[in-house]
Amino acid sequence: MSSEATAAPPRPLRADAQRNYDRILEVACDAFREHGVQTSLDDIAKRAGVGAGTLYRHFPNRDCLLAAALGEGRQALDQVVVTCLSREDAGEALNEWLIAVAVYLGSYDGLADSVAQAIHDDSSPLGTPCTALKASTATLLKRAQEAGAVRADVNADDLFVLASSLAWAADSNGYDHSDLRRLLTLVTVGLR
Repeated sequence: MSSEATAAPPRPLRADAQRNYDRILEVACDAFREHGVQTSLDDIAKRAGVGAGTLYRHFPNRDCLLAAALGEGRQALDQVVVTCLSREDAGEALNEWLIAVAVYLGSYDGLADSVAQAIHDDSSPLGTPCTALKASTATLLKRAQEAGAVRADVNADDLFVLASSLAWAADSNGYDHSDLRRLLTLVTVGLR
């Protein structure tokens, strides 16, 4: 019998531990929006009303906390995928998705850098959200390629790096969503 078959599912947190987890995550999301991803984890713990040990018990490092914070915004992004898949113009749907990913990855100052570092690190907790985003990107890319809107030699990893780069450009240069659309339009000419 394999160890996977006998492994017990994770136990739910006690009520007080769940409250602490939720409070830390709520405060972290606010702190990341206000001060960027390099905000002090000790300050997050203080604002959440818990000790640093409690924060690190739930989130052993910054990337664990960032991954959980990114999970908070995933529902809206998941809806964007559904909307994009229903669009008739597959090329434009892919563009909309890439802009949504760039906006998502730019939701916290410095997040694009953290994601860029985590993309090729299989042990990073940020890998899970990146994998999900790349899978959605691959689905929309395949659809656009089948429609003849994107070259066959483009791959989902390239587009994920492109979206991350757009997020970094917006973050570094104070660009807004209309600037992202303009930059993406410049790049997509090469994709077609």
